[in-house]
Amino acid sequence: MDILHLVDRLEETVKESPRLMFSAIRFVDERRIWALLDQMRISVPDEVRKAQRINRERDRILAQAREEAERIVQAGHERAAVLTADHVIAQAAEARALSVRERAEREIEDMRNEADQYAFNVLCQMEEELRRALKVVENGIRKIQAERAALSEGESGSQE
Repeated sequence: MDILHLVDRLEETVKESPRLMFSAIRFVDERRIWALLDQMRISVPDEVRKAQRINRERDRILAQAREEAERIVQAGHERAAVLTADHVIAQAAEARALSVRERAEREIEDMRNEADQYAFNVLCQMEEELRRALKVVENGIRKIQAERAALSEGESGSQE
């Protein structure tokens, strides 16, 4: 389940909770909050697994690109060896092999950069989502603590 969806549900739960009359204090169904927090705990590792899966896919793509580059280079070398009988043809083959190799290396580098950028973007997005979720949880904790403190001050003031 998407962590942001869970954060939205947590926020809705708090907003839908009834207020204590003439107060900012809300009565929240603890079971609903705990259930959402449990789902969040489950969801965060799923997001991490997705990022790991993306990294594995990137590594697989890079390995394939390297293999393809090696195959292209090897094919270029083999072709150049066949064409060495004629010096002009041999020079053209070497130039072509070099060009193919350079193109393959550029493609590998481009793929690597794209894969790295994609993984970076996904991880940054996940980090931001986790920060937002953590901030919502921390704000909720602070609010509950403040409300508890206000209640305990109100109770101790009325007992005097």
